[in-house]
Amino acid sequence: MRSYAIGDIHGHLDLLLTAQALVQRDREQTGDESAPLVHVGDLVDRGPQSPAVIDHLMDGQRQGQPWVVLKGNHDRMFVHFLDDPAGQDPGLRPLYSWLHPRIGGAQTLESYGVASPADRPVAAVHADATSAVPRAHRDFLDGLPAFFTHDEVLFVHAGIRPGVPLEAQTETDMIWIRHDFLDHAAPYPWLVVHGHTAIQTPRHYGNRLNIDSSAAYGGPVSAVVIEGRAAWLLTPDGRKPLPPTPERR
Repeated sequence: MRSYAIGDIHGHLDLLLTAQALVQRDREQTGDESAPLVHVGDLVDRGPQSPAVIDHLMDGQRQGQPWVVLKGNHDRMFVHFLDDPAGQDPGLRPLYSWLHPRIGGAQTLESYGVASPADRPVAAVHADATSAVPRAHRDFLDGLPAFFTHDEVLFVHAGIRPGVPLEAQTETDMIWIRHDFLDHAAPYPWLVVHGHTAIQTPRHYGNRLNIDSSAAYGGPVSAVVIEGRAAWLLTPDGRKPLPPTPERR
């Protein structure tokens, strides 16, 4: 069975539309308009168009597009800030907050029209943010699932904890995990397709496929197609095979 996936977006609508256009071209070539297209999370932060990204994905789902949108750690941090600006996401190191320059929350609020979110008292920024961010956006992000399965593939934002049954996995692991998942070389019951850990271009590691091609740092938003456990990167020149390699990370 066929499925498509798109990596971390980070507020870049233009890059998302480019990736979706590659998926649509592959659909037309295969005649497959029903295979799910899974967006693996991190819709917001660091980029300039977070509200437009959310609107676009919400509109597509309302129109009946076979789009699945998963929750990323940045999506959850955004909702947590709106709910409680003094709260701390359990996956975020204590020395950081969502508005820390390395996280990118300020860019998200700027894209909603909040003035100087990195340079004013947090209480004032929060008051402006709760007025500026539509309730529909908050509800959409808060309600996103942490994973999706299709045939032989498990889609998730960050990964899963090895040795833990799927039903016992925590959302925090699924949107934050790194080393325990990335360093695990043994097979999983599925090919795990994920983002979260930025690399230059998507890579297939045998048991997992990382599709975060660093849109947060100037790279593209990548699109892939998966058939069974084989995968291809979608490019303007067509499919490019992603053969498994044992090298980690």
